[in-house]
This record gives sequence, C-alpha cells and structure tokens, in this order.
Amino acid sequence: MLRNKGKNENFIFQYENLKKFVIVVYKNVIVPDFGGTDRGKDERMAVYRTVYRGGEGEITEKKSRFIANVVPVRSEEEALEFIEAMKKKYWDARHNCFAYVIGEGGQTKRFSDDGEPGGTAGKPILEVLTGEGLCNTVIVVTRYFGGTLLGTGGLVRAYGAAAKAGIAASVVISKIPGIKLHITTDYTGLGKIQYILGRKGIAILNTVYSDKVEMEALAAQDEMEEVKAEITEGTNGQAVLQDGDLCYLAEIDGKPQIVE
Repeated sequence: MLRNKGKNENFIFQYENLKKFVIVVYKNVIVPDFGGTDRGKDERMAVYRTVYRGGEGEITEKKSRFIANVVPVRSEEEALEFIEAMKKKYWDARHNCFAYVIGEGGQTKRFSDDGEPGGTAGKPILEVLTGEGLCNTVIVVTRYFGGTLLGTGGLVRAYGAAAKAGIAASVVISKIPGIKLHITTDYTGLGKIQYILGRKGIAILNTVYSDKVEMEALAAQDEMEEVKAEITEGTNGQAVLQDGDLCYLAEIDGKPQIVE
C-alpha cells in the first residue's frame, strides 16, 4: 500500500543568527556531521567539486524503480526546498530518500532513509556524494516499490547505484579560486601578451582597442603572480597590470569560465 503523503512531514527551520547555522527538525533525518561555523576568506575560496548542471538517472532492481534527481544548491534551505519539491512531484512513491553536502569544505552533511530500514538508503546516497568529493549538492532518490523485498544489502546497492546514475547524468566541475587581471598595453606589447596568455591557457574575457589596448583576463589565483611576472618581463615593464575581483572559475565545455 502506498504511503499517504498528505500528512504533515514537512521540515521546520530554526535559525540561530549568532553562529550562522541552521538547525533542522525533519522526520527521519540523520545528522552525521554538524557544520556551519564562521569561515575566513581563504577557506571560502578553496578548490572544491560540485554539480554545475543537475540531472536525473534511473535504475530498476527486481521491478522496483529508483529515480535519482541531482541538483546544485548554495544553502541548506535550498536543499530542503528541493527535497520537498521532489516529495510533491513523486507523491505516490513509497520512499523519497535523500542526502546532501553543503559548504565548500563539506561542513554540513545530512541524509534520510524516509522509511527504509536504517542505513540502507540515505547513507549510501551520502557515501556516493562524499566518495565523489561533491559539495553544495543534493540527491533525492525516489523508489516505486516493485513488489519484491530487496533486503538490506540489496537496498544499499540499489540506492547507491541510483545516486551514481544521477551524478553520471549531471555536469560536474571543479571550482578553482580565480582572479581577473586588467591589462593595459600599447600595440607593440599586444602580441607578446596574447602569446603568454594563450600558452598558459588563460581566458581573455574582454578586449577594448583605442589608442591603447585594454584587456581583462581570467586566471587561477595561484598562478597569477607567475603570469604577471612573465607579462612584465615580456613587455619590458611597459604593460600596466591591475588585479581585479576574486571569483571562482571552472572549465566548462573545454573553456575556462567564471562560475558563481
């Protein structure tokens, strides 16, 4: 018999502003690691892997359907809103199990078995997320019962396989701390600067031509000093270099791009 999703199983939020974290009260939610502490600027700009574009994957095990939906999120509130949306979309399903990891360092981790035997659903989904090194990502795996019990081992394998199928259908990126570099040069130094940037695979975001040339380039933060030194040497110090905004960059479709 299908579970009645009309009963109130919604989550309740309570915010504690002093420590800037979210306390979540949610039926059947397991909290394996409590995060949300204040972080400095350097930690916020750490390299991390995440989902850039979510996807949906599905597997079938002994006539039970396991549908995994994966999306990127920026907060625990966004993750919980997505979970609730999936519960409404698949209101007639037996289970909507989930796991998510929030924070560039994976500070917040949550999972729920949603009525499956303890540790057979949410935990293997979470283990897929952590095994892939993914942060700021939520996965909801919906199960339509096929009439045959899978046992604890079968459930663990099925939920883990579904989560992997969802990730395989998504676009995963590594977000790297980057910085914009504003370059002003005369036309004599333009060719040398373009050569240096091209050899290093550094993206040129914008170029303005007038009586001089102004360029905006994008590079990983840890290689910027080396780039600036090469440009200064290559133009005999004639190019004017100015650091711009810090940002995250990632390679998408073979090209470095700024990502939020």
